[in-house]
Amino acid sequence: MPVLETSLYLPIKRFLEARGFTVKGEIGGCDLVALSPDAEPLVVIGEMKLSFNLELVLQAVDRAGACDEVWLAARASRRGKGRESDSRFRNLCRRLGFGMLAVSDGGEVAVLVSPVSPMPRKDPRRRARLVAEHTRRLGDPAVGGASRVPIMTAYRQQALTCAAALAAGPQRPRDLRARAPDAGKILMSNVYGWFIRTARGVYALTPAGLEALARWPQGEDTAGEAAATPRPE
Repeated sequence: MPVLETSLYLPIKRFLEARGFTVKGEIGGCDLVALSPDAEPLVVIGEMKLSFNLELVLQAVDRAGACDEVWLAARASRRGKGRESDSRFRNLCRRLGFGMLAVSDGGEVAVLVSPVSPMPRKDPRRRARLVAEHTRRLGDPAVGGASRVPIMTAYRQQALTCAAALAAGPQRPRDLRARAPDAGKILMSNVYGWFIRTARGVYALTPAGLEALARWPQGEDTAGEAAATPRPE
């Protein structure tokens, strides 16, 4: 079985959680976003690859304006001959202010370079979007590093909550707001095609909505690591 980038997520998540951060995967195009518990949180972005390479550095450069720290994480090479052993690569990360983490086959995380340089806040709006999505998302339902699968965003979580309620029969948005504060907008915009208006201000579930509930069952621990990926279709 091939090794995937997602295998790095839990070790990195635990590493940051041990330092007091709340970590969630796949937010705003970032493999992971971590927030400190402060009133004005320290925002950390983590980007992961199976090996340290230029593409990982370029991703970090793109993310730098939206956070306070960027960590590059990759699997440690078995013979110690990967980029993590290249002093030029480590020095490049130091000069850019990026941290480097190496993950062993056993899941141990080693700090190769600490992000000692302060990260500039060049894009406060992008930073605010990351913090807002991290805060609104229930639990951590998306494994960082995943690709070609729908991301369980806060919006999708609320849409599924609406779908689960409508499975019992047509309802009005006001009936759903206690569980899904954005129910009105979600039902009206119908981004996923899960809902249909059956009367003025009354909505029901479509077959696509039923399929979504089968794929992402509600009532399970959808905020846990085991529910981070959807069931096969």
